[in-house]
Amino acid sequence: MDLNQLNSVFFIGIGGIGMSALARYFKHLGLEVQGYDRTETKLTQQLDKEDILVHFEDTIDRIDNDFLDKDSTLVVFTPAIPKEHLQLNYFINNGFTVMKRAEVLGLITQSRKTIAVAGTHGKTTVSTMISHLLHHSHIGCDAFVGGIAKNYNSNLILSEKSNFAVVEADEFDRSFLKLFPFFAVITATDADHLDIYSSKEQMLESFKEFSKQIDENGVLFVRKQIYSNFIDTTAKMLFTYSLKATADFYAKNIRQNRETYQFDLKTPIGEFKDFTLGMPGLVNLENAVAALAVCLTTGAKVEDLKKSLADFKGINRRFDYRINTENLVFIDDYAHHPEELKAVINSVKDIYSSKKITGVFQPHLFTRTRDFAEDFAKSLDLLDEIILLDIYPARELPIEGVTSEIIFEKIKNTNKTLCNKEELIDVLKQKKIEVLLTLGAGDIDKFLEPIELMFNV
Repeated sequence: MDLNQLNSVFFIGIGGIGMSALARYFKHLGLEVQGYDRTETKLTQQLDKEDILVHFEDTIDRIDNDFLDKDSTLVVFTPAIPKEHLQLNYFINNGFTVMKRAEVLGLITQSRKTIAVAGTHGKTTVSTMISHLLHHSHIGCDAFVGGIAKNYNSNLILSEKSNFAVVEADEFDRSFLKLFPFFAVITATDADHLDIYSSKEQMLESFKEFSKQIDENGVLFVRKQIYSNFIDTTAKMLFTYSLKATADFYAKNIRQNRETYQFDLKTPIGEFKDFTLGMPGLVNLENAVAALAVCLTTGAKVEDLKKSLADFKGINRRFDYRINTENLVFIDDYAHHPEELKAVINSVKDIYSSKKITGVFQPHLFTRTRDFAEDFAKSLDLLDEIILLDIYPARELPIEGVTSEIIFEKIKNTNKTLCNKEELIDVLKQKKIEVLLTLGAGDIDKFLEPIELMFNV
């Protein structure tokens, strides 16, 4: 499809973080943009303020006339939308061009020098860091990221002149196979989405296939621990990165001052001194190494990278400080996989080793809970105190016998509480909180403001 011939774009699932970035992009191009989502959120409210109309009823009469010309309207949908969705079926049955989000992203980036960040975790942080660093260099970029970057209060970053595009390469539904990047990063390949992939091995095969879609003159950056899986990449160059283990790119002389890191960066072309990262957590320091490796390879200048990394304010719901005082710390994070939970909790323990750490976790998806119940329990056992909520179903229907209790029963720590969302604030009021973590990818973020109010903040 020729995107230049479009007058309007209709999004089904517009409130998703990836979908909303595309909606903002097409609005920036001057097109009419409208969409449906299941529930109202702060993000859909913000889209309305940007003159992108969002409605919440799945009825044909909510589609404005501007979006009923099939020759000039593109319809974009997310795979999370159910097959029986009325608006989606209307557009399909009436011959409209209907595409998945990943396909549209592939179209937008096919003529760009694309940087695609893949991985079962870390891709939002790495891609947002890359976008921020390039935006403040002479390289520049357009960026479609999977979180709200605090420096921009947006998931879309635009450049007037750059041919670079930064995107997340999502393994869910094999969406990343719609991308053919010049630069690619693979951060992690831990088992996930086993409702889509029958096994970890099958998921890994998709990552390998993605690595073979990189431009023959391109570059692949892989976390050192998993690089041996990708030596058959089509990319001309393969670089490894790590936190501090020897690799092509890694951090040296790491100095921590509470929530800030100073470090030197070892690279194939030499060692560069005195970078500063204000985003806490060693996992984020490793993410910064990956981002710096990409940006240096594009030709960005070291001094520009030092300045912009120090100015990076982070991402909403990624090690996101909501309260940070001497007597009370409240951090929110999107972690929804056992390995992500382990990384965040260990990072918090590293910073606040003398304080009691209480975690509230909302499991995301019945299938993920079923597949990783024991691993979730092991990660949550790292906490001093655990509050476990009901499963957030997202796109899924219930599975018999699969509830949060199958995690709860496996948690060895006896300082644990199982409750539903409606009880959460009352449960928290009964606790003596020193450091509080809210964790999960569902709607746990709706409790951030009520928790802050509970603490009189």
